[in-house]
Amino acid sequence: MKVTSFDISGLRLVETRVFGDSRGFFMERYNEAAFRAHDLPTNFVQDNHSRSAPGILRGLHYQSAPAQGKLVGVVRGRIWDVAVDIRADSPTYGKHVGVELTAESGRFLWIPPGFAHGFCVLGDEPADLLYKTTALYSPTGEGGIHWADPSLSIPWPIRNPLLSARDISLPTFEQYRENPVAW
Repeated sequence: MKVTSFDISGLRLVETRVFGDSRGFFMERYNEAAFRAHDLPTNFVQDNHSRSAPGILRGLHYQSAPAQGKLVGVVRGRIWDVAVDIRADSPTYGKHVGVELTAESGRFLWIPPGFAHGFCVLGDEPADLLYKTTALYSPTGEGGIHWADPSLSIPWPIRNPLLSARDISLPTFEQYRENPVAW
């Protein structure tokens, strides 16, 4: 397993080995010993499966109470995955990282608590995400920031995405800054 850090503290790209041949492929999505050796979390409490059609954009979402980290991977299709640092005391506050994740790549994005997360589906087929979380889902702790906020300068690779009513009405990053979460 290869783990790469970004300029934003806490975010990590996890790349597992993919063993493939004419029959298909095999990879270990999670190995507790390997995660522990790379100082990644090993106490996941919930697995989620999300399917999105082509042209869909979801986010930017976060959960603060309880604070939730996510290990995001794709089992079908392709996405562009984005994490935005929303920790007010962080030197990279408001900065983001975007990476392409695919079913065959063996790549996962570790997003610790204190980040807003979003993704868009790339290509013409649906995308299925499987992601592990470090805290159970709690609707009272969820929040979000508008995906197209110009102050974030996220270069989304799709035009005119399909959005939920909730995502259309999320507050701006400036509105979040007025009352940030204490991570």
